[in-house]
Amino acid sequence: MEWVNAVIQGILLGGLYALFAAGLSLIFGVMRLVNIAHGDLIVLAAYIALTIATTLGLNPFLALLIVIPVMAGLGYGLQRMVLNQTLGDDILPPLLVTFGLSIIIQNGLLVLYTADPQKLSAGPIEVASLTIAPNLTLGVLPILMFAVAVAVIAGLQWVFYRSALGRAFRAVSDNQDVAQLMGLNKAHIFGLAMALSLAVVGIAGVFLGIRTSFDPTIGSGRLIFGFEAVIIGGLGNLWGTLAGGVILGVAQAIGAQINPGWQVLAGHIVFLVVLAIRPRGLFPRIEQ
Repeated sequence: MEWVNAVIQGILLGGLYALFAAGLSLIFGVMRLVNIAHGDLIVLAAYIALTIATTLGLNPFLALLIVIPVMAGLGYGLQRMVLNQTLGDDILPPLLVTFGLSIIIQNGLLVLYTADPQKLSAGPIEVASLTIAPNLTLGVLPILMFAVAVAVIAGLQWVFYRSALGRAFRAVSDNQDVAQLMGLNKAHIFGLAMALSLAVVGIAGVFLGIRTSFDPTIGSGRLIFGFEAVIIGGLGNLWGTLAGGVILGVAQAIGAQINPGWQVLAGHIVFLVVLAIRPRGLFPRIEQ
């Protein structure tokens, strides 16, 4: 039963990793942009939620009502004013700019909040649990995180393939010049894509802050987990991103069950094995 519990806990943890990765997958799918600052933006969202929760006395889940539009607005402005100027055939400029943005965010948070670990308090839900079997108990918060991850992935999938905005995303992704000739403002579309990505980042940041303590330096680790989930699942495949997050979470949970020091290492090993066998991931998007 201990191994069954480890696998189930890993699956639920995979929901958080999928939230980390969903925005990355969306941005890469629309504009082939690799955002090195993604992990630090997740941490920034957690700190924004902390500020709102402490200033207004709100539960972090209610703070989401403010965090999501704030992060979406930040994403739109960042894309229109900075990142759109770096896009082109060369992938190096956006990498360098987002790397610089990562450093700015980290140091800004250190100045404003210091290096002391912080945590969001969500109340009784943090310790609430459900007994599934005599020796199997699941936390309500991990279940909620996984359910939200599935809902977010489903929502992004619907937007991408069933809405007018999604058609615009796919048009500029397939051919920016033709889309521009057909009347689409690619700069605006890219801004909306980044806004949607950072809205998801806002959700991920709040759940990260509730689940564990955080400080300004942990963004790189969240970025790595997000990248691994995207690569394992398959580039451009949103449901594959969820699967990648689950596989990564299960690998870490099994590694921790064998030896607590192997938790993160086990996830990295699984990532390397998948990368060696299937460089495009397990469920890459099939181009039409």
